[in-house]
Amino acid sequence: MRDFDGLVAAVTGGGSGIGAAVADLLAERGARVAVLDREPGSGGPHLRLPADVTAPLEAIMTRVVSMLDGLDVLVNCAAISAVGTVESNPDDEWHRCLDVNVVGVARACRAALPHLRRSTSGAIVSVTSIAATAGLVDRAVYSATKGAVHALSLAMAADLVRDGIRVCTVAPGTVDTPWVARLLAGAEDPVAEKRRLAARQPTGRLVTAAQVAQAVAFLASPLSGATTGTALAVDGGMSGLRLVH
Repeated sequence: MRDFDGLVAAVTGGGSGIGAAVADLLAERGARVAVLDREPGSGGPHLRLPADVTAPLEAIMTRVVSMLDGLDVLVNCAAISAVGTVESNPDDEWHRCLDVNVVGVARACRAALPHLRRSTSGAIVSVTSIAATAGLVDRAVYSATKGAVHALSLAMAADLVRDGIRVCTVAPGTVDTPWVARLLAGAEDPVAEKRRLAARQPTGRLVTAAQVAQAVAFLASPLSGATTGTALAVDGGMSGLRLVH
């Protein structure tokens, strides 16, 4: 497919994991892609720019537009994790995660919107999580941030629909990424913990970054021009299936 021919996409958190898979797939389907990350990597066809979503992003977005001749799609993948209950996380951890996962999305959108308004294919897709809508053990802070991005995206979809900018989210289950690998490394029995995480999905498998990227590309594509305010679950059936008799 070449449905992104002639379009420019910026991907926050595009240096690794889901973001890297999204950047590669959009480029494969014709987009000129800017990878925005604290560690953007090197090589490949992408424009790679160091960026931190905890700081203003207007200058970075202006640079993307100047170097790639426009901006049509913003994908928000930059995020951090947090483990524990509401009691076990101090204020500093709440502020740290909210600043990256929620305000970081707002910063990226705010910086991108003046440019997206000039596009005839403007779209924003943010990666949330099954944690936004399903209660998960020991994920209080993380779940709260992803729920906030879900709500923020719905509000932005309403605000921007008359500007011709579509806003959607992709909500993965547990994805087999370096981020999850780091969490597993801290477990008492990483192999058993990985089996447990895989078993939470009715498919019995972890989600892959490539599968999440396919969902992002579907929602960001001009071919999905009638789709906005939508959350697409990529979670192996975790959000909707109950495999009990």
